[in-house]
Amino acid sequence: MKKKIEKKKEDKLKRPPVVVVLGHVDHGKSSLLEAIKDFKITAKESGGITQHIGAYEVDMEGKKITFVDTPGHEAFSAMRSRGAEVADIALLVVDAAQSVQPQTKEAIMAIKKAEIPMIVVLNKMDMPTADPEKIKRELSKVDVFVESAGGTIPSVKVSAKEKTGIKDLLEMILLVADMQELKSEIDVPAEGLVIESYMDGLKGPVATVIVQKGVLRNKNIIATDLALAKVKSLEDFLGKSITEAYPSQPAIVLGFEKVPGVGEKFKSYDTVEQALAKLKKEEQKREINVNVVESDPDKKVLNIILKGDVFGSLEAIEGVLKNLPQDKVSLRILKTEVGDINETDVKLADMSLCQIVGFRVKISPTVLQLLKNDMKKNVRIKTFNVIYELIQEVRYGMEKSLEPEITRKELGRVKSLIIFWGEKNRQIVGGKIIAGEMKKGLKLEVLRDEQKVGTGRIINLQRDKKDAEKLVKGDECGILFEGNIKVEKGDILLAYIEERKKGEL
Repeated sequence: MKKKIEKKKEDKLKRPPVVVVLGHVDHGKSSLLEAIKDFKITAKESGGITQHIGAYEVDMEGKKITFVDTPGHEAFSAMRSRGAEVADIALLVVDAAQSVQPQTKEAIMAIKKAEIPMIVVLNKMDMPTADPEKIKRELSKVDVFVESAGGTIPSVKVSAKEKTGIKDLLEMILLVADMQELKSEIDVPAEGLVIESYMDGLKGPVATVIVQKGVLRNKNIIATDLALAKVKSLEDFLGKSITEAYPSQPAIVLGFEKVPGVGEKFKSYDTVEQALAKLKKEEQKREINVNVVESDPDKKVLNIILKGDVFGSLEAIEGVLKNLPQDKVSLRILKTEVGDINETDVKLADMSLCQIVGFRVKISPTVLQLLKNDMKKNVRIKTFNVIYELIQEVRYGMEKSLEPEITRKELGRVKSLIIFWGEKNRQIVGGKIIAGEMKKGLKLEVLRDEQKVGTGRIINLQRDKKDAEKLVKGDECGILFEGNIKVEKGDILLAYIEERKKGEL
């Protein structure tokens, strides 16, 4: 009996924390991750990292920490929306020399929704304008209360540029992890999460996974919701061959039959048949849940082709684009694909009158030649390195297709006192400005007994027989009026301007 209890205790082993880094687009998330790499990974090893794999490990005083490098809170939220427990701790990076931005608030919401501990990282402390106390006050307004301001959330001051405060940050991560007592079963079939995936021209489908339970080994048969793999080889984050990966450890998996989706969970099976049965079950579920959305024929539509460097970026972008308001304009993504922008994309864009939007991808030489020769001059292609900028461009494209809103602003009123002269559609009207101001060139409405009876405009404006550009309330004036009605004594001439405001979603 005693031996069985001991075995159960051993089944759950302490595991390293998995940490995600979130924050505003230019507050230094990438710089912080680079600084941590430089601090804990030797230059030789760092040089060995030849591709973006979405995760890496550092060793701090014999204890490991796994960092998940997502494109931002959008990717984190996309994983979370699929029920993926992607991280144990979140770092909220805020530029101490700026302020809490809208994206900072979105990242806070994503962290709170995930219900995981947060550490506030006050970055850019090397800047002379850094004001951490101001940031703490701003954070308190969005219900983030740091320890030094009487709250419970730890905060650390760092400079990613100067590489200061990095050791303090890593120590704080380990302290928060110890309080959580992170443990995982290892004597069970391996389970985990796909955090990055792409198609490699030589290796085929490649996926970066983080093991959550059990031990992932070479030759294992694993399956996600939509993809199966007989594991051909496992590599660590440096690309070195490994035979097994333990809980919280990132690993590069080769052997998938097709590229799995980011955020998909994987599980190992004893046989290929068991794995295929799981895939078939998921496919049937998806067929049942397919909804056909009919688009309103009267509604404007923006068609786009979306290309990205890796699956994770694409899924994050697609998730955000689908959340853009579509009451006035529908956004239709005709094609989503990993890889550079090629001739096939351009032909589809030309046929379907849509624009191509790329994230961290190149435009193939063939396409550049087509555009140069004006053969596909109507195809618009834009590429971006920042998700936020790509989203803004698509939003702008949707708004551009809307009719502008025309708003009218009243500027002044003149009471007609005397009619001096008139011919055809012109008159000289003498009057007094009873409200606002009058300017040469303004449009006019003619009101008679408070009813609109006609329209016109000010061709010329005079006071004491001298031309004037502008006159104000109380001034007597002469107006050369041109319009579609004869002005009478006692009429009110209402001056206004029309402002065209671009359509908004």
